[in-house]
Amino acid sequence: MPVSRRFMLAGGLAAVTGPAIAQHQHHHGQFERLAAPGRVDLPEIHHEQAVTDSPAPKAAMQGRWITRAPLPIPRTEMAWGAARLGKMHLVGGYGEQRVDRPYHHIYDPATDRWLSAPELPRGANHVGVAVAGNRLYAIGGFIEQNRNPHADCFVYGTEGEMWSRIRPLPEAAGAMACVTLGDEVHAIGGAIGTTFDNRKSIDWHLVYDPAEDRWTRRAPLFLARDHTGTLVVNGLIHVIGGRVDSFLTNSNLHHSYDPKTDRWTARAPMPTARSGQGAVWYRDRIFVMGGEGWNRVYGQNEAFDPATDRWESYAPMLTPRHGTGAVVVGDAIHVAGGGPQMGGAMTSAVHEAFTLA
Repeated sequence: MPVSRRFMLAGGLAAVTGPAIAQHQHHHGQFERLAAPGRVDLPEIHHEQAVTDSPAPKAAMQGRWITRAPLPIPRTEMAWGAARLGKMHLVGGYGEQRVDRPYHHIYDPATDRWLSAPELPRGANHVGVAVAGNRLYAIGGFIEQNRNPHADCFVYGTEGEMWSRIRPLPEAAGAMACVTLGDEVHAIGGAIGTTFDNRKSIDWHLVYDPAEDRWTRRAPLFLARDHTGTLVVNGLIHVIGGRVDSFLTNSNLHHSYDPKTDRWTARAPMPTARSGQGAVWYRDRIFVMGGEGWNRVYGQNEAFDPATDRWESYAPMLTPRHGTGAVVVGDAIHVAGGGPQMGGAMTSAVHEAFTLA
């Protein structure tokens, strides 16, 4: 890869984009086809597939979306992002006509700039990511397009700004939703299979203990699925939506896990069934945005209040996408990259942020 596109990847950070220029929602030249190089505009099929209407009641304060600095490289199928030390981290994914990229980009909201950081030791898509303190974990992933997983796991930040290997998964899997409780990493759901014909969702619930460098099993997910929205709220893990084997069978299920009892509890289902969505904790609500389905790419921005067990809808995404990185940094939800149409044929550099401020 030319040095001008990414640099200082082995031992430091390098700025790769400047402050965002105000743009309207079509983000000219911020898209690239997986099958052919060269920047393009938002594909026409996006307008046919984009859906933003939510069946949930509207919140009194709708909030707003703003355009931020685009990713240096159009990407999709990172599956998740992570916040570390006040910055947004995105690892792996599809980009530049490959699906096994080792990308590691960091967004600094204070300067509205992206940094290029030390790459993943093994490139993959649908890598599970989670943060505990200063440590960023990368768990499994697929080395082919949404299939053929590997078991390798890594941690970033234990020995300076670099990656180190940790014990691999007991079995290879990709699209696992990862969160941390204390120092432990919970890897939940995901998918296995080396071909599209034998690819299937799993109900695994694995926990990594860094002190022992080992994995153990906990109560499995209520229904096997992958591409979920998963996060921790007040000591409970919430797993929302996702797909059962494919986006032909998206789910609106919502369950919470209590580590004290090792039990799952059903919660109010998500209003819009979808997979590949972002999910974050912001302003005392679980916000879920984006996602995909059969001939659909979703822009719904729906929020769950754990105190009332109810959902409301907020201002939808300017550019509906799936397979994005979504995290809270500062007082905003940042959603970067992702596919603007069903499937992985198109990548994007689009970066938009939602705020109630």
